[in-house]
Amino acid sequence: MKHSELIKEALLAREKSYSPYSGFRVGAALLASNGMVYQGCNIENSSYTPTNCAERTAFFKAVSEGITDFEVIAIVGGKKDEDLDYCAPCGVCRQVMMEFCDPQKFKIVLAKSEDEYKEYTLEEILPLGFGPKNILNDSIIRK
Repeated sequence: MKHSELIKEALLAREKSYSPYSGFRVGAALLASNGMVYQGCNIENSSYTPTNCAERTAFFKAVSEGITDFEVIAIVGGKKDEDLDYCAPCGVCRQVMMEFCDPQKFKIVLAKSEDEYKEYTLEEILPLGFGPKNILNDSIIRK
């Protein structure tokens, strides 16, 4: 799948954002290794702590369906009526990515539009990340 197609899916997911408090709307589209795309949007809560980011929403939807092997995620975000800017995942989302993805191979696409984006590996945005390999025997880790 082309990055532009995945970004389009993230833009569609952003339209579903529930962000009445911040007005900051985020959409994510997660491409699994099986070719399926899982969309996620941010979902705010008036007590803030239970708020869930778009990236985690996408990951949790996929994992809840038994999918744990991923290739790339596209992320778009910004205030409701403003131009999009590059929207990097928060630390908690980066840690969730670390749980399921190879940090050297998993790609993160931050986009302003279908044609304007930057691509990083998880390792680039989470150097020295802590994940399953730090605590589990290699024979136990999911591939």
